[in-house]
Amino acid sequence: MKLLILTQYFPPEVGAPQNRLYELAVRLSQLGIDVTILTAMPNYPQMKIYKGYEGKKYHYEEKNGLKIHRSSISLPKNKGIFQRLLNYFSFVYSSAIIGKTKIKSIDIILCESPPLFLGYSAMYLARKKKAKLVFNVSDLWPESAEKLGVVTNKWMLKLAYNLEEKIYRNSILVTGQTQGICKNIQHRFNDVTTYWLPNGVDVSFYNPQEVQSQWRENNGFGQSDILFLYAGIIGLAQGLEIILHAAEKLKLQSHLKFILLGSGPEKEKLQKIQAEKRLSNIYFYDAVSKAQMPQIVKAADVSLIPLKKLELFLGAIPSKIFENLAMEKAVILSVDGEARELFVNQGQCALFSEPENINELVRNIELLANNSELRSQLGKRGRAYVIEHFNRDTIAKKFYQRLVSI
Repeated sequence: MKLLILTQYFPPEVGAPQNRLYELAVRLSQLGIDVTILTAMPNYPQMKIYKGYEGKKYHYEEKNGLKIHRSSISLPKNKGIFQRLLNYFSFVYSSAIIGKTKIKSIDIILCESPPLFLGYSAMYLARKKKAKLVFNVSDLWPESAEKLGVVTNKWMLKLAYNLEEKIYRNSILVTGQTQGICKNIQHRFNDVTTYWLPNGVDVSFYNPQEVQSQWRENNGFGQSDILFLYAGIIGLAQGLEIILHAAEKLKLQSHLKFILLGSGPEKEKLQKIQAEKRLSNIYFYDAVSKAQMPQIVKAADVSLIPLKKLELFLGAIPSKIFENLAMEKAVILSVDGEARELFVNQGQCALFSEPENINELVRNIELLANNSELRSQLGKRGRAYVIEHFNRDTIAKKFYQRLVSI
């Protein structure tokens, strides 16, 4: 079987989609599938073409058995919607051209969304190559963009919803990263076949027994400090202001430190809030490579995982939860719905705080800060739970069986 994975985001970029797709691709290749990647020149999250790829319209490389084709992409000059669309559609166009001319026979195309518009290229290449299309939805777009207020133009939203329907109906299978995504799609399009393709974790890479870390000492934190870590995209959906508000309420407890590690459109705004409130217990760090993450997670005491309080996120499972649980870290989960059911109710490996509820978050922070035994219990339960239910090896094997049955 020859599989093409079409995605705008892929390593050496860092981020949840990049890691998830790479890990899945490597495992499918090891199971015997001929895997090819069609992606953009690496640029995320800095929005600057990585060294070695500058000025190229096309680049080919191989890594861990994967054949990787890269095409050009226009980088946004500002945060405006026009520049963002230009970014998306430039890769739609270049990927369609490179896919047509550089990639030979394909049996199945697995297209990653968002961006939803990449579905244009996927449908085009599926027709040209006479391949079957599997469309993977990691975020319900345009629904999430509409409810977050990112896109408000009614005409543009109508076009996007029409495109969403067209892609689903041209796909032999629509995979969803969460059960909530699958149920949403199935409810709106009951003739579309869906499959839950969850995120997961490499439990051998994120293994606290194998990881040595000097990150705490190297960054000036003491052994008596309790470190609360948020690591991921610093975006609108995460609602990270709540961490700053909690830090403000707890600023007299100087041993409690709050770390926000990552990049994103909201980072500058949060740094301004920190400066205005003079919060000396908040620390910002830039995004790091995947290789560095186990050492950073190991150094932390508690992981903070928030999202805004929106009905849309009742079906969301932030990818960062898997790595933290695999590293035996206690988690404060400010995400309701599916994530709460899985990790608070079933796995009993996280404490729940109502999204955007500052007082509940503060209570859980103080509870874990003062109870090292509880932190340890939650961490051990968490690793056991993800090993059983969210091991990347198991996920890939089940998906392999689904693909060969198409």
